[in-house]
Amino acid sequence: MPKEICLAVDAMGGDFGPEVNVPGSLAAARETGARIILVGDEASIAAELAKHDHGDVHLEIVHATQVAGMAEKPSDVLRRKKDSSIQVAFRLVRDGQAHGVVTAGNSGAALACGMFILGRVTGVDRPALASILPTLKKPVVLIDVGANADCNPYNLVQFGLMAEVLARYVLDITNPKVGILSIGEEEGKGNALTKEAYALLKNSSLNFIGNVEGRDVYTGDTDVIVCDGFVGNVALKLSEGLGTALATMLKTELNKSVWSRLGTLISWAAFKRFGKKIDYAEYGGAPILGLNGIAIVCHGASSARAITTALNQAAVFVQKRANEQLVQGLRANTELDLFSRSGQSCALKQRTRTAM
Repeated sequence: MPKEICLAVDAMGGDFGPEVNVPGSLAAARETGARIILVGDEASIAAELAKHDHGDVHLEIVHATQVAGMAEKPSDVLRRKKDSSIQVAFRLVRDGQAHGVVTAGNSGAALACGMFILGRVTGVDRPALASILPTLKKPVVLIDVGANADCNPYNLVQFGLMAEVLARYVLDITNPKVGILSIGEEEGKGNALTKEAYALLKNSSLNFIGNVEGRDVYTGDTDVIVCDGFVGNVALKLSEGLGTALATMLKTELNKSVWSRLGTLISWAAFKRFGKKIDYAEYGGAPILGLNGIAIVCHGASSARAITTALNQAAVFVQKRANEQLVQGLRANTELDLFSRSGQSCALKQRTRTAM
């Protein structure tokens, strides 16, 4: 573990830019002791820093002349915005000047920068976004939550292999239980993708427990839940929306009468704890697994608190050598190549020969 953790922040990323990235970074620097590099327009960052007391933290500013828009195509960002804050931040990690990067910017651009600047771990076909969610018992890793909308069954197996290493070495879960998100618990339920992935996962070395229904995601009975990025992103956004709606409905009901308001005062501490549990800002961002470096993507509408939590999460990843553990774990698992493009090609040739 490095003596001093250094994290790069895409200070211009997200819906609010320096307005949330700067105070969020300041809080994380105080909470973790990490050195933070704020990447982006120097004048804008300095103006936001002037609003806060920051003499007690170790901060640097690395100037970047361009900003990647939230709606821009990742390919356009890579080709035309070489000096965008998101590209510069990823290059700092590649060049060893930072141990990890956090961005609330364009998630597609973040994934593209990760793949073309940091590169993929050998054997990984598609890096994936993994979200660590709270449950009734312990955290669960949901993967993929948006990086790959269209997947094949082999991709899902690789996602499971990567997330299993994350659960084992970062969340300290012994022999993580791995399931696949589907429309029924029974084997044979689901679409063509989940059925074929089920068969592959069942015959893998993972501790595969079968299908997991949407209602069981938050029970805490599964440690890793695998799905394609389309389904995972819908599940994640639905969860965020439900949490916000529940909090709003509860607040409305508690303010309907004097007696309910009195009850609120009596139970205020419990309501505060409840609100914290369902607030996505308390659970950081989504790490991109499968890259040669630590990269965490936050919600575009992230608050300062969400940025702080994501940076704290990145610091934990550095402390626990998460990416090194991932690389070593994948190298040790001979199945990774079996479920890679080369492995699929060999399997296809074998099936063709058998058919002949």
